[in-house]
Amino acid sequence: MIVVTGGGGFLGGAVVRQLVERGDRVRSVQRSDAPALRALGVEVVRADLSDADACLEALRGADAVIHVAAKAGVWGTEASFYAANVQATDNVVAACRALGVRKLVYTSTPSVVHTGGDVNGVDESMPVATHFSAAYPRTKAMAESHVLAANDARLATVALRPHLIWGPGDTQLTARVWARARAGRLRLVGGGTKWIDTTFVENAAEAHLSALDRLAPDAACAGKAYFITQGEPVPQKAFIDGMLAAGGLPPCEKSIPPALAWLVGAMLEVLWTVLRRQDEPLMTRFLAEQLATAHWYNIDAARRDLGYVPRITVAEGLRRLAASRS
Repeated sequence: MIVVTGGGGFLGGAVVRQLVERGDRVRSVQRSDAPALRALGVEVVRADLSDADACLEALRGADAVIHVAAKAGVWGTEASFYAANVQATDNVVAACRALGVRKLVYTSTPSVVHTGGDVNGVDESMPVATHFSAAYPRTKAMAESHVLAANDARLATVALRPHLIWGPGDTQLTARVWARARAGRLRLVGGGTKWIDTTFVENAAEAHLSALDRLAPDAACAGKAYFITQGEPVPQKAFIDGMLAAGGLPPCEKSIPPALAWLVGAMLEVLWTVLRRQDEPLMTRFLAEQLATAHWYNIDAARRDLGYVPRITVAEGLRRLAASRS
């Protein structure tokens, strides 16, 4: 039995479907129901993983766990991110130990190494950042460190850092880019000249299955973290315009200076805090940093240790994204 946490989400759903397609018995643990997964023969368990007892019961009977569930985003309270990303992960690790689960694959993020400047082609030797401008990368870095520290002869662990996941059904990156473009509020930062890399959702999911299959106490990947991308870095504007074209939208021609984006983000954070708004601001300091800097990664280690191959190219992914609209 393979347990996938967050199987009702975008990446988690792709992981679940690929596991089912190859014949694995799968249980998805999530907060809400998922009739589409049940229709595939997946066992769906509703649970709050930040509750230790509920987590233990949800993982009972698992042979391996792929922990995808997390609270993502650029806005929210520190407590909410800590509960969903750190406490829940600690509970998953504890449950794996208590139940004798032998493998744990954890979904992390490259944001754990981002310090606010350009990140050009770095590999996993780049240290985790010590300062973060948002709760999401800070709590994911904490959770990743806990998972990797838990690796031993009884429980083999590995962390994957897929970058900017997108594709058909994406309600985050793709949907937001399209929505802002349609509303006339999409802006590049600094002209979109900085280089980035991304990950098509099916490639990200395959990386998780590859890690699961390779993972063992004596495996090269045990106790390590890996960047996962397309291996196709391009200027940010080129990718955004490709995504817009797939949505039947014109290229983005408007831009704002990086310093202004950061200032607007800082001001909106203060305003949202004072007004106690729960929705995400159009800009935050973390988002401004992400949009104004280069971030692409060397994936040689994932190719070598996980056998990771990004089968679906960006061009093919964009074709599939465009076809999903019809």
